[in-house]
Amino acid sequence: MADEGLVQGELIIGASTIPGTYLLPRQACLFRQKYPSTSFEITIHDSREIIGMVLDHSLLCGVVGAKMEDQLHYVPLAEDELVLVAARDLIPATAAVDFCQIPLLMREQGSGTRENTIHMLEQAGIPLESITVAATLGSSAAVKEAAKAGLGAAWISRLAVQDALERGELIEIPTPGLSRRRNFYLVSHRKRTLPHHYQVFYQYLQDSSQ
Repeated sequence: MADEGLVQGELIIGASTIPGTYLLPRQACLFRQKYPSTSFEITIHDSREIIGMVLDHSLLCGVVGAKMEDQLHYVPLAEDELVLVAARDLIPATAAVDFCQIPLLMREQGSGTRENTIHMLEQAGIPLESITVAATLGSSAAVKEAAKAGLGAAWISRLAVQDALERGELIEIPTPGLSRRRNFYLVSHRKRTLPHHYQVFYQYLQDSSQ
């Protein structure tokens, strides 16, 4: 490993919505405290787009919410929990949840949150075509605001809605028996060697996740 003082340069990191908004900014801040000659550009798209950009070498590495391409190397980075939330007036907190009756808010095609939600529902014997989709939205922020407005219930990262839950703007709907954990993955190309400052940040993220 080269001298830490030689860790310098811009790091362009791709990320899906949740890690790009709630995880990477803090890690970038801590990394720059240790290596002040570095700078960051964090580009945010859905998981499929980030994976495609790593695959065609437009990005050297990224952080995504689902595995979608075997040619890439995935390292578990952080654990997330999907929770079902809704405005207080939409569904009583004590009511049994009928996924075929309540309107749901979904992320767009290519979203890791959408992929994980569909997989979770199918494991529970609930195919996507059996549910009522009130709206499909392009970001977690849009899903959260639509849920707060009462448009529908939503499966969404706890990281994204913790503040709204604490303020009572949303309530969490119990869903016994559904597995709601997922991983965020640090993704890079198997056939690409990262520049030194990227290697240091890559290792830093892995170490910080332990």
